[in-house]
Amino acid sequence: MEKRKLGFWEIWNMSFGFLGIQFGFALQNANTSRIFDTLGADVDKIGLYWLAAPLTGLIIQPIVGYFSDRTWTRLGRRRPYFLVGAILSAVALFIMPNSPTLWIAIGTLWIMDSSINISMEPFRAFVGDNLPERQRTLGFAMQSFFIGIGAVVGSALPYIFTNWFGIENTAPEGIIPSSVKWSFYVGGIVFFLAVLWTVLKSKEYSPEELEAFEDSKKENATKNYQEKMATQSGVTIKRQFTIGLFLLAIGTIFSIYVHHINSKGEGNEHKELYILSIGLLVVGFLFALVSQLRKSDIRNGFTVIITDLLNMPKTMKQLAWVQFFSWFALFSMWIYTTKAVTGHVFGTSDSTSKIYNDAADWVSVMFTVYNGVAAAVAFLLPVLARRTSNKFTHMLALIAGGIGLISVYFLSDKVGLLLAMVGVGIAWASILSIPYAMLSGALPSNKMGYYMGVFNFFIVIPQIVAGTILGFLVKEFFNSEPIYALIVGGCSMILAGLLTLTVSTNKKIDINE
Repeated sequence: MEKRKLGFWEIWNMSFGFLGIQFGFALQNANTSRIFDTLGADVDKIGLYWLAAPLTGLIIQPIVGYFSDRTWTRLGRRRPYFLVGAILSAVALFIMPNSPTLWIAIGTLWIMDSSINISMEPFRAFVGDNLPERQRTLGFAMQSFFIGIGAVVGSALPYIFTNWFGIENTAPEGIIPSSVKWSFYVGGIVFFLAVLWTVLKSKEYSPEELEAFEDSKKENATKNYQEKMATQSGVTIKRQFTIGLFLLAIGTIFSIYVHHINSKGEGNEHKELYILSIGLLVVGFLFALVSQLRKSDIRNGFTVIITDLLNMPKTMKQLAWVQFFSWFALFSMWIYTTKAVTGHVFGTSDSTSKIYNDAADWVSVMFTVYNGVAAAVAFLLPVLARRTSNKFTHMLALIAGGIGLISVYFLSDKVGLLLAMVGVGIAWASILSIPYAMLSGALPSNKMGYYMGVFNFFIVIPQIVAGTILGFLVKEFFNSEPIYALIVGGCSMILAGLLTLTVSTNKKIDINE
């Protein structure tokens, strides 16, 4: 028994919700730093203020994946999460540009990003649930296409409202411009309607059907091995306890170091580094705790979620490093591009000036270009992968993105900035599709949602690292010049490209005719 091959429009409908999801993400990524800046954020703290969202994402993503694997309602398995996340995200998008203070904006970002992740996380598993393996690449490419289209329009909205409809892009100090406000309002509506389309126009296999599909593969030795490695028995209690103690030790040492550098004086304080040290302590404690619960023969959702973090398939572990350095680069771009372009390229830091807001609008155009490039090449990268390999294709794309980020330092005109985004767009298209296509074949269907949620850790963790250390690096080593954060990001993306060659898979991406 095999899953049936879906038609083009069926794959279109099941992926259409990503148009709205990326609409929301594009508005968040292109405008959040601008909003924080308008509300009085310090340049070396902007990355820290972004951290409210990913810290919650670390908790939400595996939980949503875990429970969506075990959910079945009249709306299906994944679609209830799509809908709830869309409603919450739309509300947050309406609230964000009306934030009266910096702290309300930070809190709204936390709610907005968490809500978007509730919708987005099950979408990756949705492809694995509904499509046979030979069609999954097409499914992820379709998602990448809608991500690109949604991001193009979402990123460009402030520029469009100002230059096409005459809506003001300036405002008194501490007030968000009207062009940004209307962009978020439109984004909230599009987000909800696009996700609703997928909810109403898509179908899902029942748990019994999915179990039958899985049973038909039981004779496949490779599949059985993958399933075994994805169970709680894959890691011993002793090893889990040892890893927990090791992380506790590292977290303690790092916490002492952070305390040391923060005790030098007010001008050298970097309390955001405590987020990393405390994070290590928490993870170490959880591993040690769960190892003792398992020793007492206690097994529940909590012990499974924590233990399976150590049971990732080999391919997933190798891809994790690629994802980490790729997304570290992306977050450095999203956090610091506005400050880098307005300050380094256009020479202004006055958020109330016309030059600053025109430059900030141009950042939206830059983001529009890289997302447009991503949409344009979404179906071309799999063709290159079939002629070479998925690893080689992903490596080339990431190196192109790294060069694009680094080149911003050497540019001084608007056209050059747009050309730099071409390389970033190629990398973005690849990041959104090829790693997931490489991963999906290594995951058991009964834990597809959970492991896709865990895989998102390697999107969230680099954001936390970027938010905690980039501000420290920019202030202490780069004289508070954000442009150097983009150079660090570019080098990180090139490193990710080289690490792609270490991933253990010889499988090429198939193109579905």
